[in-house]
Amino acid sequence: MTTLFISDLHLSVERPDMTAALLSFLQGEARRADALYVLGDLFEFWIGDDDPNPLHDQVADAFAALASAGVPLYFVHGNRDFLLGPAFARRAGMTLLGDPSVIELYGQRTLLMHGDLLCTLDVDYQRFRRVTGWRWLRWLFLRLPLARRQRIARQLRGNSQKENAGKAQSIMDVTEAAVHQAMRQHHCTLLIHGHTHRPAIHDFSLDGQPARRIVLGDWFEQGSVLACRPAEQTLEQRPLPPR
Repeated sequence: MTTLFISDLHLSVERPDMTAALLSFLQGEARRADALYVLGDLFEFWIGDDDPNPLHDQVADAFAALASAGVPLYFVHGNRDFLLGPAFARRAGMTLLGDPSVIELYGQRTLLMHGDLLCTLDVDYQRFRRVTGWRWLRWLFLRLPLARRQRIARQLRGNSQKENAGKAQSIMDVTEAAVHQAMRQHHCTLLIHGHTHRPAIHDFSLDGQPARRIVLGDWFEQGSVLACRPAEQTLEQRPLPPR
């Protein structure tokens, strides 16, 4: 009995090693899981389900094969692939979840998030996130010509890299207050999220009760997998193939 969680793969054609590691994971150990949850940033960027990128087809087919093998798949949007839509989800055999979402994980009420909502000190980013959450703006963007969407995505990626390079790491991390507020609001003592690329298991006290926050890692240098079983949760690494 094992439920698996992954996030922050940031798949792109520039990193075929990460794609190969994911495909191996989906064809191997994921086949034995009770369920697989992807907590955002599966792709480096997403400009619409109509993007004819062959990488998207390859990944969708691999997830669909896993779903056909009887493993339930769930996806929470990240800040890089928040436009991933129902057409891709249907093809991949995934169920789209909200951010945040609450699940029952072997009898424990568990809060799932991508994690960017918890980084409340990054005021500029939180403002950007609110703007990109406007439905009319998403509707408008997805109706732009594909080439224009690609140019906008490249520009946004470049701006993000420049801005993050000048920010202190503490600003881009979650805040304790936001974590506690989210867990209280959803009545959960276990929180699982990604986004910060700082894999760790944090045990603490929440209103006098034991609580745990598990941060998933990225797949830049190795695969990062959270394996949850009825009595334990372990963060594990998987090797990437040579580049």
